[in-house]
Amino acid sequence: MLQFEGNSEHGLDPKGRLNIPARFREVLKEVYDTEMLKVTLWRGCLRAYPLPEWEDLMRKLSAEALTHRKGSQFIRMLVSNLVECPVDKQGRILIPPKTRSDAGIGSEVVLAGVLQYFEIWDKAAWEREFAEMYAAFDDYEEIMATVGVL
Repeated sequence: MLQFEGNSEHGLDPKGRLNIPARFREVLKEVYDTEMLKVTLWRGCLRAYPLPEWEDLMRKLSAEALTHRKGSQFIRMLVSNLVECPVDKQGRILIPPKTRSDAGIGSEVVLAGVLQYFEIWDKAAWEREFAEMYAAFDDYEEIMATVGVL
């Protein structure tokens, strides 16, 4: 099954356009039959969802998050910062200046595949995040054992 996997480094052009890797565009086309991404703020990065995955996330949040004290705030944060980003004929999306600024994204970024969506990180922030994740690798032992990969 095609999913968003791997990571790659990219530069944003002066207008804030980002080239989407061909393998990610293939997932959008073959799995989701769309060239539209919903992009929103997440902790330390932006998350880019194909339309069907975004709709599924919104269904889950609408059903469950509102039962939690901070659920409405979380939904508000995601939805109020959402931008629709169509993939143009050159395979790029335009990330608006405010969205880039709010996420702390400069001109050099890393796209990181996370199966049903991908993340857009400022390159320096990704390097710090990855170093922390890798340093904590042993902390993942319990979950790896639970799902049967250890």
